[in-house]
Amino acid sequence: MTAAGLHRPAPGSVPPAAATTRRNLAAAGWQLARLYLISRRVPMALALLAGLGVLLWTALRWRWNIAGGAAARQFIPLTIQTGAAAVIAVTTYRPFGEPERVAGRWLPWLRLATAVALTAIAFGALAAGAAAGGMPGGTLALLRNLAGMAGIGLLAAVVLGGAFGWTGPMAYLLITEGALAHRSATPWVWPTRAPHDRGGAICACLVIVAGLVLITVRGPREPGREPGPAS
Repeated sequence: MTAAGLHRPAPGSVPPAAATTRRNLAAAGWQLARLYLISRRVPMALALLAGLGVLLWTALRWRWNIAGGAAARQFIPLTIQTGAAAVIAVTTYRPFGEPERVAGRWLPWLRLATAVALTAIAFGALAAGAAAGGMPGGTLALLRNLAGMAGIGLLAAVVLGGAFGWTGPMAYLLITEGALAHRSATPWVWPTRAPHDRGGAICACLVIVAGLVLITVRGPREPGREPGPAS
């Protein structure tokens, strides 16, 4: 009898060195994600989104500005949705660029995960605010409008830089208000369309998908540098 087989790892067990490596990689990944979120002021963004949800609830609960036609009834809810989209876009900005580029392949996933998570959280906060009732178009229109405007904000961040990502949703709000006032109903101005309108939904989906793809692959434009891949 020999002791040769006593030191063999049990079937399915992980060697100690491999287990340690995995733990180190997981810790490094968590640290990178945490620093990324903090450097983009995501905690502050979450507080702002919660505040916008409360503001929407207050506006709907007390029936602010409901007189004066469709444009007047939708003005405050659309403005709040625009604010949420602007918050999402501005979180792509960092004054000193993206030092996470040294992490190589992880940076695009951090960009994508942050944008998707903030959009989902923004929708949740505003949907909770819309529970007060009286939301023009209901929850379906809220989802379409917010997603589309968030996409516009991300596209603006890619073209103009994260610090100016808010200009995209704000410009779109002005276009929307003009379209509502003049009863225009092009699908590309989706807030003017009915909640179940297929054309408006398709346009909003195209914009949010384009924004997510470009912010993931190219990232926000940095001062003095053209946006490009994270590699």
